[in-house]
Amino acid sequence: MKYDFVTAVDRRNTNSIKWNVKTDDLPMWIADMDFKVCPEIIQAMQEKVALQAFGYEHPTSEYFDAVAQWYQQVHGSRPKMEWMIFATGVIPALSSILKRVTHIADNVLVQAPVYNMFYHSIENSGRHVLSSNLLYDGQEYSIDWEDLEKKLALPPTTAMILCNPHNPIGKVWTKTELEKLSSLCEKNHVVLVSDEIHGDLVRKGEDYTPAFSLEHKQQVISLVSPSKTFNVAALHAATVIVPNEHLRQTVNRGLNSDEVAEPNLLAIPASIAAYTKGKLWHDELIKQLNLNFDYATSFIQDKLPKLKVISETATYLMWIDISKLKTDSRTFIEFLHQETGLIVSAGEVYRGNGEDFIRVNLACPMKLVKDGMNRLAEGVEKFLNK
Repeated sequence: MKYDFVTAVDRRNTNSIKWNVKTDDLPMWIADMDFKVCPEIIQAMQEKVALQAFGYEHPTSEYFDAVAQWYQQVHGSRPKMEWMIFATGVIPALSSILKRVTHIADNVLVQAPVYNMFYHSIENSGRHVLSSNLLYDGQEYSIDWEDLEKKLALPPTTAMILCNPHNPIGKVWTKTELEKLSSLCEKNHVVLVSDEIHGDLVRKGEDYTPAFSLEHKQQVISLVSPSKTFNVAALHAATVIVPNEHLRQTVNRGLNSDEVAEPNLLAIPASIAAYTKGKLWHDELIKQLNLNFDYATSFIQDKLPKLKVISETATYLMWIDISKLKTDSRTFIEFLHQETGLIVSAGEVYRGNGEDFIRVNLACPMKLVKDGMNRLAEGVEKFLNK
């Protein structure tokens, strides 16, 4: 490979949330990669800092054109320039949007188990979480269409948050599913907010479909960002894509009123570099992630029969069924950390049936993947024999 996916940067004592751990701990929880950032992004940031002038910034057409070109090149769908608004992150944008397109005490629909920050955005704004839980048959998840339709039709349901692709299960929703879903939202006057932060991380199979490209898109808001793709979350850069002009004006007023629409010094040049110069790095990242997933999946299948990998084809997060351990995810991850130093996420925070699962971040050099799997095996053995 041209780029380095072997070296793990030592981020202890660097203000890193992930690596604020004990010397012998191995954190594999928060969605934060341990690969070196694409050097073209580093170069763009260094050039910006070299100007030695750090005044107010604003996104120009160059930024939005870079976003549009990326989605055309990688996903075959180009959003119109006028549809896009800069924001300082997907979750800040989501929280702001919910306050503008819903009212206090409204229902906001989700599909549990799902990214835990959705719940915070909903509940902290005085709205109610209404979940149409995904169906689980012991092998994979699917949408409970009957339940979903009933809940979308409830008068208090005014918005739905879609995770596309889905975190933590790694599922890529098909275009047919998304067209049906967006049509139901349009029929019931429900705003569909689609978090697509993992859209660039489809490892194999059918690509994800951006919500802004759907036929029924007048109720749709897409949230995209280079943060997961290129591991630049601390840059605080995202793009809100809203095809409907009236809805876009509402969203734009909210983002500016909440002060989440102004970029920091490095957000714009780094994002432009990622989207215009990062394609080869991204391609090699996907290859490395597939190697990591193949290794971890085989390891678990061969050596940990009590566990089952459920993850599908997207994200760098592995969703693992631990129900045969006859415990809950919180109890198990605390034991695992105490006994082996391995830190993973408890599935219960994603609600739904998450208490039977753990989520493991595999976006790291293979050396750390192997270390993590060995620690997981050690932890399972000790747990079964305690």
